[in-house]
Amino acid sequence: MKKDIHPEMKSAAVKCGCGAQLDTISTVAEMRVDICSKCHPFFTGEERLLDTEGRVERFQRKYGKKEA
Repeated sequence: MKKDIHPEMKSAAVKCGCGAQLDTISTVAEMRVDICSKCHPFFTGEERLLDTEGRVERFQRKYGKKEA
Protein backbone atom coordinates (compact mmCIF):
# COMPACT_ATOMS: atom_id res chain seq x y z
CA MET A 1 0.00 0.00 0.00
CA LYS A 2 1.16 3.51 -0.73
CA LYS A 3 1.82 5.72 2.26
CA ASP A 4 -0.01 9.00 2.98
CA ILE A 5 -2.83 8.53 0.43
CA HIS A 6 -5.43 6.83 2.61
CA PRO A 7 -7.81 8.81 4.85
CA GLU A 8 -7.40 8.51 8.60
CA MET A 9 -9.83 6.07 10.22
CA LYS A 10 -11.28 7.13 13.57
CA SER A 11 -14.05 6.19 15.97
CA ALA A 12 -17.46 7.33 14.71
CA ALA A 13 -20.94 7.60 16.19
CA VAL A 14 -23.97 6.85 14.01
CA LYS A 15 -27.11 8.50 15.41
CA CYS A 16 -30.59 7.52 14.29
CA GLY A 17 -33.76 9.59 14.32
CA CYS A 18 -35.28 7.16 16.85
CA GLY A 19 -32.53 7.97 19.35
CA ALA A 20 -30.38 4.86 18.90
CA GLN A 21 -26.62 5.31 18.69
CA LEU A 22 -24.18 2.88 17.10
CA ASP A 23 -20.40 3.07 17.40
CA THR A 24 -18.21 2.14 14.44
CA ILE A 25 -15.04 3.19 12.61
CA SER A 26 -15.14 5.67 9.73
CA THR A 27 -13.39 8.63 8.17
CA VAL A 28 -16.01 11.03 9.59
CA ALA A 29 -16.62 11.49 13.32
CA GLU A 30 -20.43 11.61 13.34
CA MET A 31 -23.21 10.43 11.01
CA ARG A 32 -26.96 10.93 11.25
CA VAL A 33 -29.46 8.55 9.66
CA ASP A 34 -33.26 8.61 9.46
CA ILE A 35 -33.87 4.93 10.10
CA CYS A 36 -31.83 2.07 11.55
CA SER A 37 -32.22 -1.63 12.26
CA LYS A 38 -33.80 -0.88 15.66
CA CYS A 39 -36.70 1.10 14.18
CA HIS A 40 -37.04 -0.26 10.61
CA PRO A 41 -40.29 -2.22 10.11
CA PHE A 42 -38.48 -5.11 8.40
CA PHE A 43 -36.35 -5.80 11.48
CA THR A 44 -38.93 -4.93 14.16
CA GLY A 45 -41.84 -6.83 12.60
CA GLU A 46 -44.15 -3.84 13.06
CA GLU A 47 -46.31 -2.78 10.17
CA ARG A 48 -46.78 0.90 9.48
CA LEU A 49 -49.87 1.71 7.50
CA LEU A 50 -49.82 4.79 5.34
CA ASP A 51 -53.03 6.57 4.43
CA THR A 52 -52.99 6.28 0.65
CA GLU A 53 -56.72 6.26 0.04
CA GLY A 54 -58.14 9.44 -1.36
CA ARG A 55 -54.82 10.65 -2.75
CA VAL A 56 -56.09 10.90 -6.34
CA GLU A 57 -59.26 12.64 -5.26
CA ARG A 58 -57.29 15.09 -3.15
CA PHE A 59 -55.00 15.80 -6.12
CA GLN A 60 -58.00 16.32 -8.43
CA ARG A 61 -59.59 18.74 -5.96
CA LYS A 62 -56.39 20.73 -5.61
CA TYR A 63 -55.06 20.74 -9.19
CA GLY A 64 -57.88 19.38 -11.35
CA LYS A 65 -60.10 21.31 -13.72
CA LYS A 66 -62.44 23.75 -12.08
CA GLU A 67 -66.13 23.17 -12.75
CA ALA A 68 -68.22 26.15 -13.78
